[in-house]
Amino acid sequence: MPRYVTTQTAASIVTPWWRVGMVWLVIGGPLVVVVAAVATAVIAYTGADSIVSDPEAVRQATTQPVAATPAIQARNHAATASQNGR
Repeated sequence: MPRYVTTQTAASIVTPWWRVGMVWLVIGGPLVVVVAAVATAVIAYTGADSIVSDPEAVRQATTQPVAATPAIQARNHAATASQNGR
């Protein structure tokens, strides 16, 4: 009796989509970006500074000299120099 041998070509072999490496490259890139964006949003939300709404606290914070006071004065002067007419 003759024995029939069937050969399969590469086109007839069907691989599930999750076993194809290129699919994971296409899905993985944007997925990493979305996860990083969510992580950044969580860090920004939980680490945000509180807003000072008490005018007395704001006044005291600006009258006490700190190391950055000259830099802040220069920044404010540079930002308002054209408004002073000089």
